[in-house]
Amino acid sequence: MELGRVADYDPRDIPDEDHDAAVLAPVVRRDGEDHLLFTKRADHLGEHAGQMSFPGGGREPSDADLEATALREAEEEIGLRPEEADVIGRLDDIRTTSRYAVTPYVATVPDREYVPDEREVAEIAVLSVDDMIDPDNYENERREHPQYGEAIVHFFRVDGYTVWGATARIVVQLLELTTDWRAPETIDRVLDPDADVRQGN
Repeated sequence: MELGRVADYDPRDIPDEDHDAAVLAPVVRRDGEDHLLFTKRADHLGEHAGQMSFPGGGREPSDADLEATALREAEEEIGLRPEEADVIGRLDDIRTTSRYAVTPYVATVPDREYVPDEREVAEIAVLSVDDMIDPDNYENERREHPQYGEAIVHFFRVDGYTVWGATARIVVQLLELTTDWRAPETIDRVLDPDADVRQGN
């Protein structure tokens, strides 16, 4: 991954959503290869239960800025100390259906064992970037959202985990910015408008 491209990138802001949030996309160097660290949300959480995500959450009044939000949430969720994270830059804000503007920060973090906060995180997964850009591990679908219109939903299926939704949108931009990989323009399937759009399979 050419992470210097993240540092040089001029990200797009979304200033008009109801709520602000931030996530940290942790890059782990393991066995000479780049990996991304994800959390799997605890099954008892009402919103996005069981989904793969980056550490993050809503901004608190005590947070100096959104980078502080991302670092605080990462410490709470996986035990990453703020001084361990080398924040390189940020990506475009994204909108979520829950009326959040989410700001993704990219940071390199040590390759060590992290401890999930069992109240929010079921497990931690460190997935190889090479596996994520393998065409056999990627697919997409076109969905029609009643509020936001047509959307392309990305799925990365690696080591038994499925990264999709807002997190996959962040991953797509990160990979397209830092590697030669590009999301395919061909659509694998079109979701039936009556289908349950909560499903990631």
